[in-house]
Parts: sequence; structure tokens; C-alpha cells
Amino acid sequence: MSRVALVTGGSRGIGAAISKELKEKGYTVAATYAGNDEAASAFTAETGIKTYKWNVADYDSSKAGIAQVEADLGPVEVIVANAGITRDAPFHKMTPDQWKEVIDTNLTGVFNTIHPIWPGMRERKFGRIVVISSINGQKGQFAQVNYAATKAGDLGIVKSLAQEGARANITANAICPGYIGTDMVMAVPEKVRESIIAQIPAGRLGEPEEIARAVSFLVSDDAGFINGSTISANGAQFFV
Repeated sequence: MSRVALVTGGSRGIGAAISKELKEKGYTVAATYAGNDEAASAFTAETGIKTYKWNVADYDSSKAGIAQVEADLGPVEVIVANAGITRDAPFHKMTPDQWKEVIDTNLTGVFNTIHPIWPGMRERKFGRIVVISSINGQKGQFAQVNYAATKAGDLGIVKSLAQEGARANITANAICPGYIGTDMVMAVPEKVRESIIAQIPAGRLGEPEEIARAVSFLVSDDAGFINGSTISANGAQFFV
């Protein structure tokens, strides 16, 4: 039986590329989404990957959704915590609601996704966790105090889980994408996109499939000794 992989935010953008890559590698994939029923339905029709709807910011919804995935497909052995949102504003204009919404989804949502699955991973003595962070969690970004804080916090989650899970053959790693050619990035005005690319030494945007291939390696048996690490996939834009 193939391993079951849960990809949050797995029906669009980078998440969709990850879901497709893992399916191609032989995993049984469950992709979550928060609200776009039409996009999720189209994704399932295109790929055959089952989609599940819940808000990762809510613990009870996450726990119930995960229970349904495991009832349908079997125990989740691979987690890719990819779901995330932005609510950008300069700090002096940022509202408490903008802060809380991003924290609840991007940071607490990672806890809500991993925590219900963690005991089973410990019991089975196997688990692979990849959290999709961001270049802006490493270097910060104007008008993204909330987003940068969550993505930096995600790295702390990974480093701590790696230490707790290592003896149970559980790995936890992070990927920090730079600017990737998703629909969201491609929709910005061309001049803005050109200014972004000008900051990337590689001279181009990344491709969602490049992030997906990094995930595929980190969740494989070949990566069993890589634990608590952060992969920066940003075309040499920023080094840690």
C-alpha cells in the first residue's frame, strides 16, 4: 500500500504542484482547500486527487478533516503544511484582525495540521513533515510583519519537531521559496513582475514544480538523515 500524503492548500499554486508530484511518485494524496469549491472540483477532475475542505486555522475542523482522510485513505504518514494567506499592510496601518488572521492560518494552522497526526507517527515510528515557509520569513518584508512572523515561526516549529521526532524516525524540514511563478505572481502588473525578477540573480521566477521536487526528496526514504533543515529555493536572492 502506498503512503498517504496530506497537502494543505494542495489544490492550487505551489500546493497543486506538490500534490501532483507526490501522486506521480506513488503516494496516495489528499489535498485540502479552504473555500474555492470550483477550483478544487476542477483539480480533482484533472488529477484524480481527492480534495477535502476545511479551514486549517480551526483545530476542531482540522482534526475532523484529518480523521475523514484517514478513514478514506489510511493513516497519514507524510504531511506537507503548505496552506497560507497574506493580509499585507505597513505596520502602522495593520489591524489586529489582519495580524490575527494570518497568524491563525500560517502559524497556528501548521500546529493544527501536524498535532492530530503526530501521535500516530510516533506509534508507527515513521513520519515525514515538510512545512512551506518563505524567503520573507528569513529576511522580512515591507508591509508583511504578520506574514514574515508566521513564516519565521514555522522554522522554529520544524527545528523543534525534528528534535522530538528523530528517535521515532520522524523528520521535519522546511522549504523557503522565493518568488515563484504562480497564478498570483503572474497576475501582478508586468512592470512589478520585472522589478521582482531584477532582484533575483537567476534572472527568473521559480517554477512551482521546482518546489514540488524538493518536497518529493525530503519526504523520501533517501532523506531520512535530513532533519530540522531549511532549504532556500530562491534563485540566489537571499542566503542565510
